[in-house]
Amino acid sequence: MTLKLVLQYAQLLLQDTIEAGDIVVDATAGNGYDTAFLAQLVGEDGHVYAFDIQQQAIDATGKRLMEAGVSKQVSLILDGHENIDQYVKEPVSAAIFNLGYLPGGEHTIITKPNTTLRAIDRLLSLLKIGGIIILVIYYGHEGGKEERDRIIDYVSSLPQKKVRVLRYEFINQKNDPPFVIALEKLTEL
Repeated sequence: MTLKLVLQYAQLLLQDTIEAGDIVVDATAGNGYDTAFLAQLVGEDGHVYAFDIQQQAIDATGKRLMEAGVSKQVSLILDGHENIDQYVKEPVSAAIFNLGYLPGGEHTIITKPNTTLRAIDRLLSLLKIGGIIILVIYYGHEGGKEERDRIIDYVSSLPQKKVRVLRYEFINQKNDPPFVIALEKLTEL
């Protein structure tokens, strides 16, 4: 066995959870890699809601989806992930966040703890029993450590009989390496 890198581990968790026909969320569309991956997992009968606040990200994601031939099962939404419940009304099987800034984009436009926590809270309400939320936390930028700490405080306080919370990271890497937090919903909150 070899240890999975952070993004590989996040994808493994998603593959183990998502089935064809599911409804899923990419809370931070970015350059579209996760959105395209999710679209392939849900297939033609499923649906992906992909959120981003930057037109550049929406455009890059749209291009990637067209190239992969999976754009018809995706709704690209130019809005903050804290507004998920305004767009998504169906039960969700899985969601992923890549927190930080858009790779290749403006580094001053970052995810914020208040909006991220609201999005997590709203997604927990929409999440099916057995569903997961994946948080890939990049924190080596200004404001990143505050968001990391607030998220850890929030998820650590979730009731263990209702939500399992996992942290997956490599602790001997330098320069603020990203890590994964996974939330698995066990019962209604």
